[in-house]
Amino acid sequence: RSSWLLLAPLLTPPVPVITAPPCSLCPEGAHRFQWIRNLVPEFGISSSHVKVLSSPAEFYELLKVQIRTAKQRVVMASLYLGTGLLEQELVDCLEETLEKSLQARGPSNLRVSILLDYTRGSRGRKNSRTMLIPLLQRFPEQVRVSLFHTPNLRGLLRLLIPERFNETIGLQHIKVYLFDDDVILSGANLSDLYFTNRQDRYVLLQDSPEIADFFTELVDAIGDVSLQLQRDDTVQMMEGMVHPYRGDKMAYCEIANQRVMEVINSARTRQELLHAKTFHSSQQGSSLFSQQGSQASGGLKPEPDTWIYPLIQMKPFGIQIDEMVTETLLTEAERDARIYLTTGYFNLTQAYMDLILGTRAEYRILLASPEVNGFFGAKGVAGAIPAAYVYIEHQFYSEVCYLHQQERVQLQEYSRAGWTFHAKGLWLYLAGSDLPCLTLIGSPNFGYRSVHRDLEAQVAIVTENKALQQQLHQEQEQLYLCSGVVSSSTFEQPNRYVKLWVKLVTPLIKNFF
Repeated sequence: RSSWLLLAPLLTPPVPVITAPPCSLCPEGAHRFQWIRNLVPEFGISSSHVKVLSSPAEFYELLKVQIRTAKQRVVMASLYLGTGLLEQELVDCLEETLEKSLQARGPSNLRVSILLDYTRGSRGRKNSRTMLIPLLQRFPEQVRVSLFHTPNLRGLLRLLIPERFNETIGLQHIKVYLFDDDVILSGANLSDLYFTNRQDRYVLLQDSPEIADFFTELVDAIGDVSLQLQRDDTVQMMEGMVHPYRGDKMAYCEIANQRVMEVINSARTRQELLHAKTFHSSQQGSSLFSQQGSQASGGLKPEPDTWIYPLIQMKPFGIQIDEMVTETLLTEAERDARIYLTTGYFNLTQAYMDLILGTRAEYRILLASPEVNGFFGAKGVAGAIPAAYVYIEHQFYSEVCYLHQQERVQLQEYSRAGWTFHAKGLWLYLAGSDLPCLTLIGSPNFGYRSVHRDLEAQVAIVTENKALQQQLHQEQEQLYLCSGVVSSSTFEQPNRYVKLWVKLVTPLIKNFF
């Protein structure tokens, strides 16, 4: 077991820990979660601006519509861009929109920024890079393609680990799709499976300029410390920037930490000032007049009933905000609260498992059955990964039974003929409530990779609005309807047989998938 492979370094000072019991600050309803704004910016919006999508086809069609109507910016962060016909159609949409912007009167304001992972985006002869090079060649002043390369893949390790396997060391895993002031948060990549029969989650935040600005700045910050794709399919770093695998590792990670934390802290300061200004205005009794003035100018905004908190996790850079918030949510969940947690890859960190098994809330955990696991039927060693997940699931279920927690902690397996499962996140139902007031949605899988190796981002959406809570509840119900409850007999089925070598190897490699 190589220490080279298993090292998940802490190179920079960790984010300060939360010292106050969060739920004691604002104990009523959705407001109990305002402690999160001590760590990240809080964006108050109207629930009417939030739309929950349910299907891959809906997600794909929305991407095309948003690209075609974009006027100022298109920002897309994903693990990779696929190479099929559906992906080519997306690239064609980008080309048409960029062409149209050039034909408009005056200089074109449209900018396209795409952030992908270097190792995944470079896999194979035809890959994400070759798909995007025509855009760089045709629109060099308007298009930027950044390829993040983990600083942990370097030296002899980088030379020895073959393609595909090198992706286990660390990835750019954030999925954000942004068009002018509309933002789509998802766990889905830009690949045909995610547009057709790979179930994920998707939420659209419409007309949300402050949130769009934040994610634009975040993607720019990661892009600045990434390799820049050139028109001849070479890559190079921005001038003066430390190289991720040739330069000094500590220096690179410190710069990356500074760039990302600058985005988070500056947005947090802006939102705090905005919040203070709004609060002061209402205290002075002038809010009515300002609203009337806004209404007269056609700019009246409804009072926010929904709050968006971006949660970032980049452990290689010493940024652990998502981990801290998730652990605190699990810790503070009260007795009779219900948490519906879903992951396409059930491989929880020990900390998350301990919290689930040791706290008071009820848990309904949705995971992929072997047949809908994304690695099912894969060639070579990857074909054994579903069996490894079965082994991890069985171990966790045995622990639940040993602690007599079967009533409180329930596992459910998603199963749907012809589909694979990739949904991740959670829904929190407060005690006595039939609707969730909080959801987490984005790229993290709650596993070791998400916490320690990859770059991740999700949002906490907190809402008081019953209609939006109903949307989130329906999303949860729709996913869980395609599932069956796990019991002891589940692991007696022939398709759950795990070979001895898989059992022996899984503890050694579970930190890589």
